[in-house]
Amino acid sequence: MPPPAAELSPPLVLTFAASDPTGGAGIQADVLTLASMGCHPLSVITALTVQDTAGVESVLAIDADWVADQARALLEDVPVAAFKLGMMGSVEVIAAIAEIVSDYPDIPLVLDPVLASGRGDQLADEEMVSAMIELLLPQASIITPNSLEARRLALDEDNEDDQPSLSECARRLVMAGCEYVLITGTHEQTLQVVNVLYGPRGQLRADRWDRLPGSYHGSGCTLASAIAANLALGVDIEEAVREAQEFTWQALAAGFRPGMGQYIPDRLFWARSEDDPIGEEKP
Repeated sequence: MPPPAAELSPPLVLTFAASDPTGGAGIQADVLTLASMGCHPLSVITALTVQDTAGVESVLAIDADWVADQARALLEDVPVAAFKLGMMGSVEVIAAIAEIVSDYPDIPLVLDPVLASGRGDQLADEEMVSAMIELLLPQASIITPNSLEARRLALDEDNEDDQPSLSECARRLVMAGCEYVLITGTHEQTLQVVNVLYGPRGQLRADRWDRLPGSYHGSGCTLASAIAANLALGVDIEEAVREAQEFTWQALAAGFRPGMGQYIPDRLFWARSEDDPIGEEKP
């Protein structure tokens, strides 16, 4: 007699994110990354976007009830091993997702706080930022802000002179309720990109990566999804973060430029031979 279908299934990861027609970021990036790392992606679309590889032109948030219905239908049917949250589109959607994941406190939750596009297009207003901090940070196993996002999330709005260091930002975010914070250093003026993982007792590890030429679309989505995949596969948090960074760096190094804007990570880099390169050579 064959084993039950559930025993044959790879780990299932449920991602909540906006649709990106370019396939560079958003739900498409999550699906590619999760599948590439051996998980089966489940997806709930939170918003539709008009964008190309240069930037985001407009966002249409999905009705919060539709978001909730998408997720509930899945969660009542299949066992989920990890959650990954990306761009959510509205305060109402944030609240709906927070209510859903609160019913599953034992499932790891990776939050990528998408606040702006790579070009700088604002994707979250202050009300949405406040909702993330209040409703989602206390439920997050790990959040993965870049340095700009970390400063925005941790800023003391009542103190005009507040200029926290990145370590202080991490401390504040952990105090806000999340278990771990991985602050990525792509936007910092350093020779190498330095990504630092913080926990309740402060810094746990710092990983340094060669800074690649070019500008990339979807690197944050790739990293957060890769962490979620590793957690779903049972990897402990520090190793999950380290392996996810390795996967992301390799995907970026193999990236290609399909249009006139940013490069897109190649999440299937491992499947291509050296004799079958894609894209154009980076400057």
